[in-house]
Amino acid sequence: MHSLEGLNRKIVECQKCERLSTYIREVARKKVRRYADWEYWGKPLPGFGDPEAKLLIVGLAPAAHGGNRTGRMFTGDSSGDWLAKALYETGFANKPTSESRDDGLELKDAYITAVVRCAPPENKPTKEEMENCNGYLVEELKLLKNVKVILCLGSIALKGTLMALKDLYPEAKLKGIKSGRGLKYKPEGIPYTLITSYHPSKQNTQTGRLKWEDWIRVFEEIKSLLEGR
Repeated sequence: MHSLEGLNRKIVECQKCERLSTYIREVARKKVRRYADWEYWGKPLPGFGDPEAKLLIVGLAPAAHGGNRTGRMFTGDSSGDWLAKALYETGFANKPTSESRDDGLELKDAYITAVVRCAPPENKPTKEEMENCNGYLVEELKLLKNVKVILCLGSIALKGTLMALKDLYPEAKLKGIKSGRGLKYKPEGIPYTLITSYHPSKQNTQTGRLKWEDWIRVFEEIKSLLEGR
């Protein structure tokens, strides 16, 4: 793959996982009442952001009525709201909200992706589905040549990211890396700093497992790292 545009076209056309392809089309057909007027995207989602990004943000998968509806990662749900606000407040985005793929949101020095490109039932992709999708993350890492920091949101995002890194850097020392609240790693054998955070899902933000002050601190630290402070 020679360009992000070419990769993204390939992702949107992907039908490797019959269960996921069927599910996202069914969700797009049935919708939910509050989004009855929307024409759902209902296809696999490519990443989006700045091709010159220094920060790569990796999530789990699109939300059934978020990204699968709007056609953009972390857009149209509460997780997207938390992410957009943090990116805006730390200078990675031009606006603090992420509502639709034509809302004017632009990222600077950041790119957003996920380890699974279709919304999985109950947010639980199978091992085979993660493996089917992992090549896309590998290709993104090859094409995003300026990335210095990878932020993994949640344990599944971290698992998929480590899978991609093992593919790219077979000799890298990647054992002992855990998901958690703003944990930072500089593994031997890869050119990235890895940072892990809890995912900004409602089950984390509404229960207080992920507090706003901890969340924004992750992005402030990333900003400092990238600026050499």
